[in-house]
Amino acid sequence: MPGLGHNNGPTMEPGESWRRHAWGKARAQLMPVLPIEVVRLRVKRAAEIGLDYKTYASIRAASGHDVIAFMFSTNALRLLAPQPSLPLDRQEKLAAIIDTGRVALTRAPLTPEHVLDLASGLIDHAASAPRPFAPWGESRKALLAAISAQKWPADRVVMVGDTSDERVWAQSARLGYYLPADRYFAA
Repeated sequence: MPGLGHNNGPTMEPGESWRRHAWGKARAQLMPVLPIEVVRLRVKRAAEIGLDYKTYASIRAASGHDVIAFMFSTNALRLLAPQPSLPLDRQEKLAAIIDTGRVALTRAPLTPEHVLDLASGLIDHAASAPRPFAPWGESRKALLAAISAQKWPADRVVMVGDTSDERVWAQSARLGYYLPADRYFAA
């Protein structure tokens, strides 16, 4: 153990470069090498759901599963009062999603029915979001209720949100991933 005055700098013992090399090689062997066919399929799937490959791979690595649904907050969709309307960039992105569910979480004064009308054909289901400052248990219950009708496992649903509250919702419901709206809807 280093004594007084030691700044925890690099070791001066012989063999340090060999240990660094061995550690790097062992770490590289832990990472799976995917066959090119699997990578191509994943690149295609990422494009189908509107994600770049790096983001899609991060979601797969974090959740261990493919994305089967997106959960959007009305903030992420930019459905803001007093006269909400779905912006064109959001419409185009939602319309381009293939074989993946889309659910919206609404907050007053918007209702689930109103959001379904505003995003006709672009959102599969809408439900009420947890109330502001709701405890974790209540938030979890609200989010799981929103996806239960579709029988989607929570760990395969990605929350696309715009606030720190929405990140907490994703954590409370143990969703597969939280993705900031500006990252999802960019380009």
